[in-house]
Amino acid sequence: MGSGPVALGSDHGGFALKEAISAHLRQKGVPVLDVGTYSTETCDYPEFARKAAEAVSSGQAWRAVVVDGAGIGSCMVANKVPGVRAGMAFNQATATNAREHNDANLLTLGAGYLQPAEALGIVDTFLSAQCTVPRHKRRVAMIDALDEGRPRRSLKMVAAPDNKQQLIQQITRVLSGSPHFLNVLNSGSQSGGCGTCQNCDHQCPTSAPDAVRSLLKGRTDARVSGRLGVRDIPQDLAKYIDHTLLKADATYAEIDQLCDEARKYGFASVCVNPFHVRRCKTALRGTDVKTCTVIGFPLGATPKEVKALEARQALRDGATELDMVVNIGALKSGDLQTVYEDIRLVREAAHEGGALLKVIIETALLTDAEKVAACEQSKRARADFVKTSTGFSTAGATSEDVALMARAVDHRLGVKASGGVRSAEDAQKMIAAGATRIGASVGIKIVQEARGELKPGSAGAGY
Repeated sequence: MGSGPVALGSDHGGFALKEAISAHLRQKGVPVLDVGTYSTETCDYPEFARKAAEAVSSGQAWRAVVVDGAGIGSCMVANKVPGVRAGMAFNQATATNAREHNDANLLTLGAGYLQPAEALGIVDTFLSAQCTVPRHKRRVAMIDALDEGRPRRSLKMVAAPDNKQQLIQQITRVLSGSPHFLNVLNSGSQSGGCGTCQNCDHQCPTSAPDAVRSLLKGRTDARVSGRLGVRDIPQDLAKYIDHTLLKADATYAEIDQLCDEARKYGFASVCVNPFHVRRCKTALRGTDVKTCTVIGFPLGATPKEVKALEARQALRDGATELDMVVNIGALKSGDLQTVYEDIRLVREAAHEGGALLKVIIETALLTDAEKVAACEQSKRARADFVKTSTGFSTAGATSEDVALMARAVDHRLGVKASGGVRSAEDAQKMIAAGATRIGASVGIKIVQEARGELKPGSAGAGY
């Protein structure tokens, strides 16, 4: 066997077999790199198949074994990663073939079709067989040639650097195959585009600020822009804003106006109570504006099963984003397992329906330790955002809370600042602290101030 570690990955269905393989390899003295999952809680196999494949592609692992229900899906995922040759085996003969004929460096197994002892035999065979016959090696080279020109690592693997100069150097290394982006970083263009392209639609600070912010991974001390003519990021705040109307007496006419304004200004979404979802979905058809609604709102004290039912109904009505209120009482009681299960059940409903989930933790009612705990449970349950406030409690968002939440989720989840965001200046402070979305009932005022169409200082009650 090789001297490097073997990466192991699985979904929830393959977890028990992965653990058996791990113990088996460690007993034989083989170093193991376990990339997850780490329990039988429901998860998505592509996440862990990708992690195992990237470990092989990057050289962190010598070989990899990934286990899901059938082994088929993980094999498909792994073969999307450059430098990986994944093969599925269902007995020792196919494991031998995968190695000797195809020089496979990642094995996938179907836990639903293999007994543990059989699976361990397949793993041993896979790790010991070699590809030595010249004709087979020639064909493997033909497979590898298909990867020529494809990057060996993704942007998601970039670690946050310590300073701006390191950030620029890191972008240069990762995007060395993208002269467009590098030209944008150093462009002297006066037209607002890059120095080499005209009317392009690539991911540059002017045309795709969200892509650049994703690359920066929530850093608050760095800014990417070109020279004169390329705008700062973000100049227009509309794409950060969930245009919100959650008051109990909102009329149909007001909901229609909300949608008209969202369409006109290009807001990220409209956020309304569940009853109005279907109306908004119809009104916004043909636009990029999402329909967001609230679950367990505004107290969060609804049983988790009811929250999940409410979420599924909202998805059927057309919602594509859900903002759920966490079980605040359980959180303050220190019952983190209940908090986790509450989020997880709604997350399962949301993701099954293709929707984003934002978890409202109601920061005004929490200590800093409780805020961190809520964020950690949200990350554990694989929500997409954490959110500061409902807007119906004793206070709303602060930049300090936003920064704390961003750190608590390691900048891996989005952070939505809501409650009391009443001006462009407020919104900019939240974004600088790490917010990636703003919830506001005065979104038009914020955007008009940011565009210079309205002087700061106008009255407005922010959500």
